[in-house]
Amino acid sequence: MYYLIDEKLIPTSLKMCMKSDKPYVAVMTSAEWKVEKDAFRMGIDLDIEYDRIHTTKAEVNVDSLTGGFTIPDKINVTEQDHEFTFALDEKGIVFIDDDGLASQIVTELKLTRKWRLPSFERFLYDFLNKIVFGDLAYLGNVEDELAALEDKILARKADNSVIARISELRRALLRLRTHYEQLMDLSQEFYENENNFFAEPNLRYFDMFSGRVTRLQAIVGYLQDYSVQVRELYSSAIAVEQNNNMAVLTIVTVVFTPLTVLVGWYGMNFKYMPELESPMAYPIIIIVAFLSIVGGLLYFKRKHWL
Repeated sequence: MYYLIDEKLIPTSLKMCMKSDKPYVAVMTSAEWKVEKDAFRMGIDLDIEYDRIHTTKAEVNVDSLTGGFTIPDKINVTEQDHEFTFALDEKGIVFIDDDGLASQIVTELKLTRKWRLPSFERFLYDFLNKIVFGDLAYLGNVEDELAALEDKILARKADNSVIARISELRRALLRLRTHYEQLMDLSQEFYENENNFFAEPNLRYFDMFSGRVTRLQAIVGYLQDYSVQVRELYSSAIAVEQNNNMAVLTIVTVVFTPLTVLVGWYGMNFKYMPELESPMAYPIIIIVAFLSIVGGLLYFKRKHWL
């Protein structure tokens, strides 16, 4: 896939990309890059590590900028990231993409974008914006889910699945925070324009994107704090429930303590226990035991411990 950047992306060929004065965009697989890389004349001495991408970054070379993107999946942030690399100079950019995401983004830009003042920098700005497209809605859904979990905990309907889900959300937020930090570093690298590949007036696009990512990162930080609070609320709810259980067990123990005393008392084999000879001794002991239990329960009820 080869395009020239004009009012919109114009499909073309590699040969025309090299001849045209307009900046170009190329998307190819790693196998195609191995074959065609010399045609771009970017002065890259080392092969791009398209098979070993673990971070979003940009590296300054003598005649080019190279780097890669590692992008969390919006559907399931904790799953395998989307990964592709790039190489660019003042003439254009090449995306080396075996994953398919870069190709999808460029195709979407071709179908949906028309620029009044087309430029290489504006294309990169829109491409970067596509990477974080939908993140605000995703973070809103995370906030709603945390709020629902909080309500569930307060309603005492939480189980072990709640803490497991909170842990999953915290891992997802951590990955997004790292992702945004890397995007900010990459945007800063573009903004510094060490090789003068970009027009000075258009560097504002990278500053605008950096500001947008900063706001997203701030939301992630807030949600991380919120998830910690929800987890602590769950821990507190568990502690309260355990304390309530211990209180009930303590009350039961205290209520039945008189019966334990009676059992111990009449379990002793003393010879002279005159009440043992009385025909009313057994009923009286039953009444005493019953009254001790009822009296204990009424006392705790009056104290609002039951």
